[in-house]
Amino acid sequence: MSRIGKKPLSVPQGVTATIDGQTVTAKGPKGELKFVVNDEVLVKLENGEISVEPRDGSKDARSKWGMSRSQIENILVGVKDGFERKLEIQGVGYRAAMQGRNIQLSLGFSHEVVYEAPEGITLACPKPTEISITGIDKQKVGQVAAEIREYRQPEPYKGKGVRYAGEKVFRKEGKKK
Repeated sequence: MSRIGKKPLSVPQGVTATIDGQTVTAKGPKGELKFVVNDEVLVKLENGEISVEPRDGSKDARSKWGMSRSQIENILVGVKDGFERKLEIQGVGYRAAMQGRNIQLSLGFSHEVVYEAPEGITLACPKPTEISITGIDKQKVGQVAAEIREYRQPEPYKGKGVRYAGEKVFRKEGKKK
C-alpha cells in the first residue's frame, strides 16, 4: 500500500479543482495547470477532497498511484503559492545579471552565457551571486535550475561554480608535495 497515495488531498482555499475523465485541472490566483492521470489510476473529487486509488492490485497500477497523488498535490500548491528555487554562484569573477527577461552569466568562459527564460518561469537576480527562479510548475522550475547549474557545476577542489542554495559540496584535498 502506498502511504502517500492513501492520503486524500484537500483543495486549498481560493483554488478550484475539476476532474474531467483522467484530466485534473486546477485554477488559482497564480494561474491554471492540468495533469493527465494514468489510466491505471482512478481519481475522484468529493466534498472538496481529491482521492487517488489504483484501479486494480497490479504492480504497475500501485507504482503510479503515489506518483499521481504527488503530481496533483504539486499542481494544487503551484496555482496557489507557486514554487521557488534559489541558486548561488561562487568563484572569483563569477556573477549573474538580468538582461530583460533573460539572465546573463559570467562563469569564467571566454564568452558570456545568456540563458533565455522559458514561458511561465520568472528569473530574478537579487545579488550578483544569487539567482531566484519562480513559477507555478514545480517540474519546470527544477528543470530551469538544473540547466543553469549545468553550465558550471561546483568543482570539488575549490568549490567554484553554480550550486543550489544550501547545497554542500564535497571537497577534495589537493596534491601533496
